[in-house]
Amino acid sequence: MKIQAQGHIHERILAVGSPSYPIYVVCGHHKTLLVDAGLCVLGPRYLDTIRRLPEKRANPDWLFLTHSHYDHLGSAPYLKKNIPALVVGAHERVPGLLQKSSALETMNRLSRAHGDPASSSVNWEELLITPFPIELVLADGDEFDLGGLTVRVLATPGHTRDSLSFFVPELAALFPGDACGEFKDSAASEIHVQFVSSYQQYLDSLLHLASLCPQMVCLAHGWVLTDEDARWYLETSVAETYRYRDLIERYLEAAQGNVEEAIRRMMHDQYDSKPGTMQNRCSYLTNLEAQVRHIASLRVSA
Repeated sequence: MKIQAQGHIHERILAVGSPSYPIYVVCGHHKTLLVDAGLCVLGPRYLDTIRRLPEKRANPDWLFLTHSHYDHLGSAPYLKKNIPALVVGAHERVPGLLQKSSALETMNRLSRAHGDPASSSVNWEELLITPFPIELVLADGDEFDLGGLTVRVLATPGHTRDSLSFFVPELAALFPGDACGEFKDSAASEIHVQFVSSYQQYLDSLLHLASLCPQMVCLAHGWVLTDEDARWYLETSVAETYRYRDLIERYLEAAQGNVEEAIRRMMHDQYDSKPGTMQNRCSYLTNLEAQVRHIASLRVSA
């Protein structure tokens, strides 16, 4: 089954905020975990929804980040400010990245491209991404007890070098961030491959996630897939990853190895000529540039 990432996904899992950029609330008997922090501009909406939950869930204990992209850690500073006891966990690379002014400038530039879907007036000074403490450095194999639920940390590099996924074995529920791609369209019919830092690591991570046979895949954008749809999604994502590399190779061949020209043509054909693509244009182009350059570098090294 495919369901929108909104409201009660399971008696122990909620999706709050925007379906396109949800924060997942995973509720154990003793602890509550937030997975990802979405967009900075949605910080007040996330907080308001969390505060309206029953008392134990309204005061979450942990916030775990799947990776360091602006649309996954965006509201973390805002949530941390308003929920001081919230403990933030992330990959070991993230704290250093948050100290780089160039990285923060890029994150906030991309954030501003979204605006606020709910309001014409946004207090950007309050919501912009600023350095925030990472109290827990998360690593592959770490496990956290929520009370009746275990959260297992999986290193899944490829989308980024700091990508992590989270698996709850008691529910066979997987939170992969962008490690296994996302749906291109609102109909949830086509998968957009999301390797950015490494094609091979992305493929290896994806194959590992598929081997877990999750019964629920809580995507970072738009959808939750259960049962046969969860299996279909991961299998299709693997096939699409092979196909997408071949597609990039064909564009590079047609452009006679000219990377900039291959990017231009792909952007026109794969995004601009396909209305209804869910991903923000600026974000799509940023990722596409990294993907084409990466595959081009593999061609040279070969």
